[in-house]
Amino acid sequence: MAGKTKVYEGYNLMILIPVILLVGLGLLMVYSASSNLAEHRFGDSNFYLKRQGLFCIVGIAAMLVTRYIPCTFYKKMVYPLLLTSALLLVLLFVPGLGRKVGGAYRWLNLGGFSFQPSEMVKFSLAVYLAYSMSKKGSDLELFTKGLLPHIVVVGTFMVLIYLQPDLGTAVIIGAWTLVLLFVGGVRILQLLSLFLLAAPFFIYLVWNAEYRVKRWMAFLNPWDDPRGIGFQIIHSFLAFGSGGIFGAGLGNSKQKLFYLPEPHTDFVLSIMGEELGFVGVTTTIVLFGILIMGGIRVALNSKDLYSSYLALGLTCFLGFQVIVNMAVVLGLLPTKGLTLPLISYGGSSLVMTLASIGVLLNISSRN
Repeated sequence: MAGKTKVYEGYNLMILIPVILLVGLGLLMVYSASSNLAEHRFGDSNFYLKRQGLFCIVGIAAMLVTRYIPCTFYKKMVYPLLLTSALLLVLLFVPGLGRKVGGAYRWLNLGGFSFQPSEMVKFSLAVYLAYSMSKKGSDLELFTKGLLPHIVVVGTFMVLIYLQPDLGTAVIIGAWTLVLLFVGGVRILQLLSLFLLAAPFFIYLVWNAEYRVKRWMAFLNPWDDPRGIGFQIIHSFLAFGSGGIFGAGLGNSKQKLFYLPEPHTDFVLSIMGEELGFVGVTTTIVLFGILIMGGIRVALNSKDLYSSYLALGLTCFLGFQVIVNMAVVLGLLPTKGLTLPLISYGGSSLVMTLASIGVLLNISSRN
């Protein structure tokens, strides 16, 4: 019995158990949502499942590795991490390296696999902000030492991500940064002023791109063009509506039969709603809620400011992604190509999320 106890020693079960359940649920839903599509595209209904299974193995290995790397190690690596992330973003624009998907260069070709540099950027910025805010302490109240340097660094990455183009991810990173700076002690008046200055610029960027305007029009009233810009979100509504309380049953979705585009990625929650119903979606929300509360508890119980800010930053990013993805598929936000962490198909997101979970487990074990 003593040996069995040691296996779980230092592992925060409030984080680990929801992660394991969500990853398992993700594998199940990726297979269910993608089997027909994979059969049609590749002649192998297990194509996406096998790749997602490989991503899970790599991600769990990354989680175990980062679990045993002291979180203070990233302090020493903060600037190499930032430089590497910036270099990867720049490489997206090199012909032959960046892969164009949906009109945007967001993927680097690495052999037979692709990697999304913005996922690494999120981790690097979390480390940078944790390191910088903990070092500055009460000086964060000063504009020249608090808000300005952080906005310059984060803003540089936001511009590089916007140029892909990926305005949605850039905006999410900006909002996440404001939340962390507020927690760190930057004056609310400074943050509000920055928000008011950025709002017109954001409106201009949306209005200046036709496809972004169409996304907003689909958000405001998808029924104006049900076969065009409103097609995807309408079929997401149909998926949730036909699921009812207990769902149509696993594998019985009709929307995944070439109605809802790419059902295994951004809109996998819609298929879950159709097949597992209100009960399945609620269970998923509860699991994410437990995981996020576990991360916040780790941040509150940390022994030093750096660990606390790092745990909070990683947890907030996870929470932001969950909220935005769920809001998009429910029609509460305009369409944005953002995966549901631990559930949607995608190697970059899954591996980096599990690696971040390992960092949270390491901070928790130090507590």
